[in-house]
Amino acid sequence: MDTALEEIEFLALSANRVQVLDALREGRHTRRELVERTGASQPTLGRILRDFTDRHWIERDGDAYAATATGRLVAAEFTDLLETLETEGRLREVMQWLPTEEMGFDLRCLSDATITTPSQTRPGAPVQRVLELLERAESVRIFSYAFNEQSLDVIRRRTVEEGQTFRGVFSPAAVDALAHDSALRRRLRELTDHADAEIRLYDGEIPLAVTITDDVAHLFLRDESGLLRAAIDSDDPEVLAWAEERFERYWAESSPLEGEELAE
Repeated sequence: MDTALEEIEFLALSANRVQVLDALREGRHTRRELVERTGASQPTLGRILRDFTDRHWIERDGDAYAATATGRLVAAEFTDLLETLETEGRLREVMQWLPTEEMGFDLRCLSDATITTPSQTRPGAPVQRVLELLERAESVRIFSYAFNEQSLDVIRRRTVEEGQTFRGVFSPAAVDALAHDSALRRRLRELTDHADAEIRLYDGEIPLAVTITDDVAHLFLRDESGLLRAAIDSDDPEVLAWAEERFERYWAESSPLEGEELAE
């Protein structure tokens, strides 16, 4: 164990070592190419190449160097570790609110996700983020335990007036909350009566609030008391596939909301 940790430390203490080994994992490179790619000085590069050769991670190939099988293995695993830690660092501030038990994908898929949190100057930033996505989407799908007034207004306008297509699956409580207000009930009925929109009710618990806008999956993150803490969205294929699969599952097990149910 100590030896393995020492080798991890050996790589981790030098960005140049990581970059050189990663470059040689991809293919053979001359010393000049490695200097240009990494920015390391010639003396530094010379030490790195000697250290790697002593460990049998690389070998000389004519006027160039290439990674050995073990060198490629070390480079691949170390890169995975770096990506994991980088992702953890980005998610750390919202990790406690991520519904990980419901998320059927590797968290590393969120490495490039957009994370939006409230601030003193923008307390509604998470909601504004989803509204931005709704404004520019051609197709919208939602499964959620809630349907807020702002999202309803944007979706109604974009669908009724601008050709957006919309499908939504909600818990009955989400629709009831809107239907209690006469103005919101009229807007909701206008949406459900449109040919390009359909809303269904799922008779059960929907533990997530997920919006799929074209090829982006957006998730609201709430704490145990229901307070909105953050939003996260991603166009990673695995995240999108997970969101689409969950949507289709709820959609298949739900029943249509008819306009007559929203009558005055």
